[in-house]
Amino acid sequence: MILLIFLVAGSASFIAPHDPGKTNVSFKLKSPSFQHLLGTDQLGRDVFSRMLHGSRISLSVGFVAVAISIFIGILVGAMAGYYGRWVDSILMRFVDIMLCFPTFFLILTVVALLGPSIFNIMLVIGITSWMGTSRFVRAEFLSLRERDFVQAAKALGMGDRRIIFRHILPNGLAPVFVTATLDVATAILVEAGLSFLGFGVQPPAPSWGNILTEGRTYIFDAWWLTLFPGFAILITVLSFNLLGEGLRDALDPRLRGRR
Repeated sequence: MILLIFLVAGSASFIAPHDPGKTNVSFKLKSPSFQHLLGTDQLGRDVFSRMLHGSRISLSVGFVAVAISIFIGILVGAMAGYYGRWVDSILMRFVDIMLCFPTFFLILTVVALLGPSIFNIMLVIGITSWMGTSRFVRAEFLSLRERDFVQAAKALGMGDRRIIFRHILPNGLAPVFVTATLDVATAILVEAGLSFLGFGVQPPAPSWGNILTEGRTYIFDAWWLTLFPGFAILITVLSFNLLGEGLRDALDPRLRGRR
């Protein structure tokens, strides 16, 4: 399903039957038909074409935001887990402080101050969702730093940077992959929520969230404006969640042993 979603998003320009930004008020709020597979919106724009192009934005926000959060989380978790002591105490107290803030309201506040744009949304979601990754990485580093291969690397005179990034980190990335997959689903949901509230991707650029927002006014007259983008968000988020669960089962030897 995820491969299909990527294929559709990548080829949106070729398979979209209409220009997603072209308006035609004579075709406004038309129900699904052969000409408009998912109907039209209040400006006569083809919903199917807008959803295809909107998938690019939703996936881009999800992956770029997660890349930012994974980078920050790995950096903070690696430093805390490898050096320990006062470095660990300071960094983990900072993580605890970040966890005290309601994430979605913090994102709303920052986006309201910076202004709604795709770049700001990616950046804000990324810098407010790295705390879980940092805790996973820290736990792996606390376990791996006492292993024989790390002690041998220290005995050979290798620097901390080389030990962290060449020896410990590759052995502690399994939980990071699982977290990243689940975080992509969360980021897509957050972007859809921000767009729904008007703080996300701004019209006329299409995203699943702002298509839902535009359909809210016509929910009883044009059900397709809320059903289809909502279903797309559901399927995408569910697919990434199931992938994350599958990766966790595959990469955790304890779960494999129970089978």
